[in-house]
Amino acid sequence: MAIKVRDYEVRLTRNKEERKQVRQLRYKVFVEEEGANTTEEQRALGEEYDAYDRYAEYMAVFHNGRVVGTYRIIDRNAAEKMGGFYTENEFNISKIKKYNGNIVEMSRACVEAEYRENALVMRLLWAGLGEMIMRRKIEILFGVASFVGTKPVKSAQAISYLYYNHLTPLRLRATVLSEKFAEGVNPKMSRMNILPREFIDEADAKAEMTPLIKGYLRLGATFGRGVFVDKPFNSYDVFVMIETRKMNATYQKHFLGRENALGSPEDKDNIIKTVGKIITFPVVGSFKVVRALVEFLLHEDADDAEYIEDAPKSETEE
Repeated sequence: MAIKVRDYEVRLTRNKEERKQVRQLRYKVFVEEEGANTTEEQRALGEEYDAYDRYAEYMAVFHNGRVVGTYRIIDRNAAEKMGGFYTENEFNISKIKKYNGNIVEMSRACVEAEYRENALVMRLLWAGLGEMIMRRKIEILFGVASFVGTKPVKSAQAISYLYYNHLTPLRLRATVLSEKFAEGVNPKMSRMNILPREFIDEADAKAEMTPLIKGYLRLGATFGRGVFVDKPFNSYDVFVMIETRKMNATYQKHFLGRENALGSPEDKDNIIKTVGKIITFPVVGSFKVVRALVEFLLHEDADDAEYIEDAPKSETEE
């Protein structure tokens, strides 16, 4: 299903040209802005990609037909074709892979620079993912969230705060594979408890976090143990996992931008209960359920939302 709000639209990409636009956006963000290494071929094409793009799906936000925000989506079937998930290059996720329900990896999240102050783009990405959660009965979302650079100590407050307050329970906890660090990177840099607990200031910690990581926290996310220093990509990564049935309903404060965005306390309670039921029991959602979720996420823009069923596969195959 595609969801449109005026001249914005969120949906999975449908053809090679749209997938190319996704990779071009990733090149702008990860290579030109953040300094990730590339091959000569990638520089010539102006696209960022790796071996995990072959069978991945792309959730994308389009503005006037141009991709301005995206997530890469890899499910079990795609991972099997590619020999594993991308995050397995950095973290041991064996416990998650043993989970009986549907699991999906999210990666390469980015929004074009000029649209980052426009909360609608990120809201639409999550609306698209929310519709996918219900339609595919996804029970666990996971991936890595990145800081720019190769020195985790620069985010010592943020990383230590996650370690002391938001580690994933042992039954599903991912652990860093420091032995896979690039040559010359000290394995001790994988430690999350960079600072003692008593040195942690929550406000300072959250000031060091990226908007995406703060958003994940508001969703009720938990984090794996360890930091992966990805020198070639000029980033250091933490593992993030969301059990959809445990999503924190208070995340409207992040997506809607203000405390009273949902109206009166009575209205807020009703909406939280509605969305709580949707998230707690992920099922193939009816149009009514999808609309309720989108209205929750988009709020003031929901009246402009249009819902378009996917075209038959023969019309959208790449």
